[in-house]
Amino acid sequence: MSPVESIEVLVGRIGKPHGIRGHVTIDVRTDEPERRFADGTTLRAVPPKGSAFGERTLTVEGSRWHQGILHLLFAELDGRDAAEAARGVLLYVDIPADATPDDPDEYYDHQLVGLAAYGTDGAHLGEVTGLVHGGAQDLLTIRTTDRREALVPFVKALVPVVDLAGQRVVIDDRPGLIAPLPEEDE
Repeated sequence: MSPVESIEVLVGRIGKPHGIRGHVTIDVRTDEPERRFADGTTLRAVPPKGSAFGERTLTVEGSRWHQGILHLLFAELDGRDAAEAARGVLLYVDIPADATPDDPDEYYDHQLVGLAAYGTDGAHLGEVTGLVHGGAQDLLTIRTTDRREALVPFVKALVPVVDLAGQRVVIDDRPGLIAPLPEEDE
């Protein structure tokens, strides 16, 4: 079996059209937008369920920031109608499997999945099974030791330690976060 050489990562989602030439807004899902959306970059396009959008790759032809929102022009989108049809398309790039983000406090999803989750008291809580990318913050999905799914906001206050070398995360567990709420005495 050969080692995995690259990993596909989500870098954005196409939003609404902007203007008549085919520009689209981008819900950026990367901390390196200048790198991931550079002119000439080809991205894998995954349309939402039920979409008639037919392109499987999109090539960045131009980019600009407008009022804090990234706008992209793709070679394959030739006007506002094509841009509207692309709404909701997820954009992916391949990165080397051993790549790490430039910021030491940032992680790629594949680096976190499979890590053991421990409480600040050292108790084994479960395992990271995925990430949910939200608008306000990302959420770690934890499969608990009793096989439940728990979502933990991926913020420093609740996840103070991410130890990739030690294959673990430390979670400041609180009642109702991972551990079930204690039942009230009646």
